[in-house]
Amino acid sequence: MKKIITLLTGMMLAVSLVLTGTGSKAGAAAEAKEKVLVVGRMADSVILDPINASDNESWRATEQIYDNLVVLNPKNFDIIPSLATSWKISPDGKVYTFTLRDGVKFHDGTDFNAAAVVFNIVRWWDKSNPYHTGGTFPYFTLGFGGFKGDPKSIIQDVKAVDKNHVQITLNSPFAPFLYYMAMCYTPIASPDAIKKYGDQFGRHPVGTGPFIFQEWKTNDTLSLVKNPIYWQKGLPKLDKLIFRTIPDATARLTALQNGELDLMDGLNPSDVASVTGDRKLQLIKRPAVNVGEVNFNVTKPPFDNVKVRQALSMAVNKQGLIDAFYYGLAIPAKSVLSASSWAYNQNLKDYQYDPDAAKKLLAEAGYPNGFTTDFWVMPVSRPYMPQPQTIAESLQADFAKIGVKTNIISLDWATYLKKAYNGEIPMAMWGLTITIEPDYAMTFTYDKNRATPPNATNIALYKSDKVTDLIGQARKNVNQNERAKLYAEAQQIAHDDAPILFLVHSIPVLAAADYVKNFIPLLEALEKYENVDIQK
Repeated sequence: MKKIITLLTGMMLAVSLVLTGTGSKAGAAAEAKEKVLVVGRMADSVILDPINASDNESWRATEQIYDNLVVLNPKNFDIIPSLATSWKISPDGKVYTFTLRDGVKFHDGTDFNAAAVVFNIVRWWDKSNPYHTGGTFPYFTLGFGGFKGDPKSIIQDVKAVDKNHVQITLNSPFAPFLYYMAMCYTPIASPDAIKKYGDQFGRHPVGTGPFIFQEWKTNDTLSLVKNPIYWQKGLPKLDKLIFRTIPDATARLTALQNGELDLMDGLNPSDVASVTGDRKLQLIKRPAVNVGEVNFNVTKPPFDNVKVRQALSMAVNKQGLIDAFYYGLAIPAKSVLSASSWAYNQNLKDYQYDPDAAKKLLAEAGYPNGFTTDFWVMPVSRPYMPQPQTIAESLQADFAKIGVKTNIISLDWATYLKKAYNGEIPMAMWGLTITIEPDYAMTFTYDKNRATPPNATNIALYKSDKVTDLIGQARKNVNQNERAKLYAEAQQIAHDDAPILFLVHSIPVLAAADYVKNFIPLLEALEKYENVDIQK
């Protein structure tokens, strides 16, 4: 106990030294020796308990606070060590034994060890666990099939072999298992903090990551400070990291130009020229591994009619959208996967822009004069949807040409997400940042088991037994070529059923001050900041 108190005292002293001298503006206003990075983002976090989060803005923050057992190498996307230094897989592919990093501490001074790992996984997996609280654990079943007792669960058992070894046994071989252990929603949190804060842990996050939670002013700023005993020596390079919420992209850019921000996400494509023409700024591009889309709730008329959905898919001028709102920084989409994915179906034929043919389909479906529906539009810009309101108005005009009148509705981000996941929205602007593992996007979007409110990531509530079966087969097959064929067939079936109008794969752009160094944009848009530096 004395040792823990001494450690905590030292950590608090180090944190107080980090905070001393912080100015009222961005890094430029802080003392010369203090490195403060202020990041402008599109929306606030919803919760800081990653297993209970369901949005990128929450995970953007938690990625800095927590560590996973394993992570993806940003250079080649291989699985590499993090809190686990190594792992062994049994010959039958069902037992994973992780060797854990020794000497790591959580931010509250408690030990990271095998018991902590088991505590976290059991908390996620077992709904009867007293600490399975704070939310609905929406993404756990996406990666791991189901909770304990569910025949779809891929986990059979988890146990601590000793202090530094954890063994996870699966019910059957599962190709993307390590990938899901590296996901943003499966880092390891402090058991003591979870026990202390209970349902409120999402407002008091404690991990082992490079930054320690300091303060959260809702819809304003979220402040993190350097972890002085981070296990990666010499990191982080920053003393403080502040996420500042500025929903409007133009206002974010103005704040960057004025020195109130050091880095901003969600740059309007129309502002690229002004950034590249400013010698004090730098333009940063992410790969086009996302998808912007419109989902049709197939349980609600008239979207329960496949011809209606196909007609709407033929009503949109995708290239017109790209020219008007993306300034060439996007390509038309026809699948949830992008062409860069090894599982992408190259033979898919997109619905061509043809308003006359769309009208004919509507008439065949029993709507010769069209219909009226609510069209829900996200209230914040996203990498795949830089100007949601104006894009929605353009879509509204396209739909009107075939007789479909849409009432645009937009509520706050948290409410929007809640209603979408609860299956309440008939027609919704939506999107997804695609990852290197196709199982994520395919399961998230098409699996019928993900079409159950209140955690329906498959917000179209599309339920195809065949598509779900193909995705399940691909999960259990470790041969990538065979998996690709299964995913290709699933994409074709879903494409024909048209529960989703895929719009674009965008190339998101960011802007930063020229003194920001070592920022590496990641596919998932969930960058770690431990290597980021300020060099003025």
